[in-house]
Amino acid sequence: MGLVVFAARETAEGEGARVKRLFPSSQVRHFDPFVLLDEFFVAPDAGFPEHPHAGFEAITYMLEGSFRHRDSLGNDTEVGPGGAQHFSAGRGLVHSEMPGDAPLSHGLQLWVNLPRSRKKSDPTYEQVNPDQIPEETVGSTRIRTILGPPSPVKIQAPAIFRHVLLLTDSAFEVSLPDGYRGFVYVIQGGLYVERISIQPGQALKVDPGQTIKVTATVDTSFVQIAGVPLREPIIIRGSIVE
Repeated sequence: MGLVVFAARETAEGEGARVKRLFPSSQVRHFDPFVLLDEFFVAPDAGFPEHPHAGFEAITYMLEGSFRHRDSLGNDTEVGPGGAQHFSAGRGLVHSEMPGDAPLSHGLQLWVNLPRSRKKSDPTYEQVNPDQIPEETVGSTRIRTILGPPSPVKIQAPAIFRHVLLLTDSAFEVSLPDGYRGFVYVIQGGLYVERISIQPGQALKVDPGQTIKVTATVDTSFVQIAGVPLREPIIIRGSIVE
């Protein structure tokens, strides 16, 4: 299987926020079961005011700064660097996501499609503080697990979401369980594999059964995301996934 690298596209979202959107795009419509991946950059005077969602789950993982989540279920919480917010929109909820006072709030938001049988389920929300995210150190490599065992975050579709910190010239082996497909997305630094370079804002596709060894060109921060395809239609209508 050949190596496939694809890139995020920078765009404006919300009120004054900037995102690097890996998908959906003209190149990659979605990555079943994943609907959207944004790397966001939000100044204190910008954000995502009240808006509706339905039909999917979302995980927001903070890298720096903080985000305050308020919703129609009555939740009002703020999460800082290394923490996560998870909601299942189900049949529908309304929420806002606004930054704290830090000069920049930076993180990732991943949307995961809900199985057709769960589209009309009750909406839910949970906050996961930084000390609740499992972390392990293997040699000089630090791995934080946002989704997948032993993370406390549980979603409807089997999925893996890991944040990896890799030192210069260190290597990391990316392999997937049976039935999973996924990608590696570089946040900072740079990776190479088989003389192919993967820079910040770029992703490397990983197919089922494929094992890829990536090496850091400098100290590098990246995420490994993978899931089992639902093989159900993904229809996006603004902030709703039917």
